[in-house]
Amino acid sequence: MAGTRKLGRTSDHRTAMLRAMVTFLLENGKIETTVTRAKEVRAMTEKYITLAKTDSLTSRRQAMAFITKDEVVKKLYTEIAPKYSDVAGGYTRITKTGPRRGDAAEMAIIELV
Repeated sequence: MAGTRKLGRTSDHRTAMLRAMVTFLLENGKIETTVTRAKEVRAMTEKYITLAKTDSLTSRRQAMAFITKDEVVKKLYTEIAPKYSDVAGGYTRITKTGPRRGDAAEMAIIELV
């Protein structure tokens, strides 16, 4: 079965969580989360970086519809996307950091390369 992971949440909750995490990743450059969440965040982040490579009104509106902060959209189009203009994907790196204390969930750091 292909598609997105459910991550134990309703579709609205999952979308809100991914929007927040993608926004935070683009704003700060790296975040620490569980491995499965990191993989979902990677897919969404790479989609929006690829979208930002073509700077048009349509693509900016699509990005603003998903990313929660206007400053982050501006940063995406002025700083992040031009940096990857000659790269065809693979904008993020996931590094496993070991189990989380408490529930032993596998943790990872996802960062922009």
